[in-house]
Amino acid sequence: MARRTGFRGPAVWGAAGWCAAAVLALGACSGSGDNARTAPAEASGDGTLRIGLILDNTGPQAFLNAAQLAAAKLAVQEINAAGGHKGRPVELLPETTGGDTAAQARELVNAKADAVIGPTDSSRAPAAIDVLSKARITLISPANTAPELSSYQSGGYYFRTAASDIAQAPVLVKVAKDAGARNLAVVYEDGSYGEELSAAVSAAAKAGGLDPVTLTGFKAGEAGQSAAAARDAAPDAVVLIARDGAQGAIAELANAGLPGNKLILGDGAFRQYGSALGSKALEGARALVPGVFPSAHFQAELVAIDEGLKDMTFAAETYDAVNLAALAAAAAEDDAGASIAGTLISVSGGTPGSRASVSPSGPATVCSTYKDCLAAIRDGKAIDYDGESGPVRFDANGDVTAAKYMVFTYGADNKAKLTGSEAAGRSAG
Repeated sequence: MARRTGFRGPAVWGAAGWCAAAVLALGACSGSGDNARTAPAEASGDGTLRIGLILDNTGPQAFLNAAQLAAAKLAVQEINAAGGHKGRPVELLPETTGGDTAAQARELVNAKADAVIGPTDSSRAPAAIDVLSKARITLISPANTAPELSSYQSGGYYFRTAASDIAQAPVLVKVAKDAGARNLAVVYEDGSYGEELSAAVSAAAKAGGLDPVTLTGFKAGEAGQSAAAARDAAPDAVVLIARDGAQGAIAELANAGLPGNKLILGDGAFRQYGSALGSKALEGARALVPGVFPSAHFQAELVAIDEGLKDMTFAAETYDAVNLAALAAAAAEDDAGASIAGTLISVSGGTPGSRASVSPSGPATVCSTYKDCLAAIRDGKAIDYDGESGPVRFDANGDVTAAKYMVFTYGADNKAKLTGSEAAGRSAG
């Protein structure tokens, strides 16, 4: 999965495939048999809303921690300026950084967290879910995208403000159709990301009338045969779904005689290649990047929190996760994790399910700040929080049901510029 990674000068977009690494041990059970997203919850908070962070980025990805921390601080600052939770300041718990997600989760349980934001890496989500759901603490990840997490047993305590990887499938197909494609080749890198997304693209293409659809997989560094197969299919467009092997695959597609203007890159393949590829290898190619480009106002607010911030990855999703947790507590009039989990779907504009009878009736008031949403809640209105990352509208799995994508187009220098935007109706299949 690729995300926005810069805002000063040309955006430097990187492959963040580590966010959707294979989720292990999906058979693990956590939480209780009840679903906290829909089950009634009795008020059990202590009156102080405490929000924790799980920052699990280390090594080359350590820079991602700063954007999430700045966004969380900004959200809490604004929430407290608007009166906090029931007149008391919301506490952002001291954060630690490291790859031992379970240990961080246990520390947050001991610190009496009510809601936790994180982790970044999908493969680390189960460890956090298992610890926090047993403690009846709501977890909202701003970055997890692995489709398998939709069905992970969390007792209803797990949500994410990032769309599942496969949400982009119909958007990739739409980009191809809008350019006049009538048939499609899908070249994908072996692995869960490539296999699941390529299957979703194939299904979306066939449903959209693109036929035939040629599917061909490859191992990183060995894309020559797949590129040749794609060329031989004589497609109108080629969708490339890859991460680590993306650069090599693009080179092989160019060697096979497929021009850049036929290529559409999935989010994992998107980056600024420049001279790393042959001249004009990507000229005219298009690529998807999840999310919306951060507004100048939001960027300025984040830089005011952290003057050294040079990257915006997951900032909007983190900011919205914190606001949603606080609004859920406000709507429930309780800061306990169970009450937050049971109200998140409603305040996000989603369908609350069995809790609908206790939700305010009438059309939801769309609002984009904690202050405005809180005012609507106090007026007895249902709300639909649409924040910096766009509409959320959690479904029964805790997934967003509205996802936005930026469309980038490559020039002759193999560098991409923002040229449009698209929206997907659902995040997961």
